[in-house]
Amino acid sequence: MSATAHEVLRRVFGYAGFRGQQEAIIAHAIAGGDSLVLMPTGAGKSLCYQVPALVRPGTALVVSPLIALMRDQVATLRQAGVRAACLNSTLAYGEVRDIEGQLRAGELDLLYVAPERLLGDRTLALLDDVDLALVAVDEAHCVSQWGHDFRPEYLQLSVLGERFPEVPRMALTATADEPTRREILDRLRLGSARVFVSGFDRPNIRYRVVPKQNPREQLARLLATEHAGDAGIVYCLSRRRVEETAAWLGERGIDARPYHAGLDARAREASQDAFIRGEGVVVVATIAFGMGIDKPDVRFVAHLDLPGSLEAYYQETGRAGRDGLPATAWMAYGLQDVVTRRQMVDGSEAGDARKRIERRKLDAMLGYSELATCRRRSLLAYFGESPPERCGNCDNCLDPPETWDATEEAQKALSCVYRTGQRFGVAYVVDVLRGKGGDRVQRFGHDRLPTFGVGAGRDAAEWRSILRQLVARGLLQVDVDGYGALRLTGDARPALRGEVAITLRRDAPAPRARRPRDESGAATERRRFVADAAHQALFDALRALRRELATSQGVPPYVIFHDASLVAMAERRPRSLEQFAAMPGVGAAKLDRYGETFLEVIRAHGDRVEAAASERPNAGSV
Repeated sequence: MSATAHEVLRRVFGYAGFRGQQEAIIAHAIAGGDSLVLMPTGAGKSLCYQVPALVRPGTALVVSPLIALMRDQVATLRQAGVRAACLNSTLAYGEVRDIEGQLRAGELDLLYVAPERLLGDRTLALLDDVDLALVAVDEAHCVSQWGHDFRPEYLQLSVLGERFPEVPRMALTATADEPTRREILDRLRLGSARVFVSGFDRPNIRYRVVPKQNPREQLARLLATEHAGDAGIVYCLSRRRVEETAAWLGERGIDARPYHAGLDARAREASQDAFIRGEGVVVVATIAFGMGIDKPDVRFVAHLDLPGSLEAYYQETGRAGRDGLPATAWMAYGLQDVVTRRQMVDGSEAGDARKRIERRKLDAMLGYSELATCRRRSLLAYFGESPPERCGNCDNCLDPPETWDATEEAQKALSCVYRTGQRFGVAYVVDVLRGKGGDRVQRFGHDRLPTFGVGAGRDAAEWRSILRQLVARGLLQVDVDGYGALRLTGDARPALRGEVAITLRRDAPAPRARRPRDESGAATERRRFVADAAHQALFDALRALRRELATSQGVPPYVIFHDASLVAMAERRPRSLEQFAAMPGVGAAKLDRYGETFLEVIRAHGDRVEAAASERPNAGSV
């Protein structure tokens, strides 16, 4: 690796060293090689093309699918003193002309462009006369079978290799299995490209799954006790649930905004802008939200409905904690989620082969949800990694669930499903097991079955948990064509006969939602990141200064400094420009622009702390 790349990293971006495979990727690009880069969200993909862009002569072209992402990355680069711009449909004609002029004059280091704009004859002709440093295709999975439904123009990006054969190209994405990788390489004609695959682990994210009991109240408790005042994303499956949940949270004093494809463009943009520029906004969304969001301080991602696959789950939860600070991936799910998801798969227009794949993906997601062992290990193993047995940062590692021998109860449940004709859903089967002889049960004569009342010693919630886990184990399946009837699978026979032992996890009861309070009775926020109250006070003061500066400039706060940079400032308390320059994320431009302003706050805080300490009586005084 040339010293120049390290110099750019320190001088421009304010970091002392590269992480993971960044150094190898950057060296390959600087040398003129093509590459496919798979790197988890938050691991620093952008630096992989931004650093070579500043080392190689010419302008780097970055293809990006979302306007919000372009806008934020350009603002961040400009804060660091980099000459960056973007071309997209929101610009006025005069702005486009100005940017084109800068490009011709060689006055841009990076140009972000939407695929539609790039593929126009005008833009391609313009680029013919420009010295290109490299071409980066971000969110490259958009060329895959499912991705190009979102952005079909990605399928035409192979023209870049044909038109600019001497320019190194880099395709980047956070999530792609082996077939998708092959498709990216094929469709972008990157056959000789070097493939860099980083580990999928996001150790700062805490994974947690809870059975649905009262999902909104469960979510409210999570926010009140762990994420009060934090930015986050709540995913729901339907547009109606998005709007209802956002309104419900709003009634409880949370700045929650809805986002889904059914809203008009202005409403979606308003929700997204509030989320990006605010520090405590919660977006309640369908999966239409999140791709390309560059916000680093998302402290939680919550799912109120089961995702359709572990790939989707990983990608969506990966939007939390991009800055490397602690974050939460929380999900509540129930058996109805499985019914809904399978109805969506079976009702789609996809072919039979595709439907079989989607059912297998859903089964893997369901199995993950019911794990009693380390969730991170299961998630990473799904992507082909071999992690340790325990991660120490998921619910099952931190608070191992109680498991119990449910062999006999499983026999009762399976027998009841069989004897009632495999024609009824969970609620009915539970009634028969518990001996609830309502009119419907009596009408069918099921109050005379041997299984009627055999489960009277357990409440309805316990039986629902047992049935849900038997579905997850593949011993029962849900008929999605009718009324969600439970049916035995071919694997149920040994369990029904008692030939295999069945061990299940015991669901913990959901505690009541209650917001923590201080001694005065006022609601409090949980302190994070910093060691003590003094550090927290300085961190809060630095955040307030950052917010003020961001508002005056019309940019998101994280564009000025990430939370991780403020944490380092609060903990190390630099007192000089030289010390401030050593903080992560402080490059030369930001040092000149903000150094003295932030140092004033840090020094003033230190003076107050010292003054308060001098006023306290000595511990040994009488």
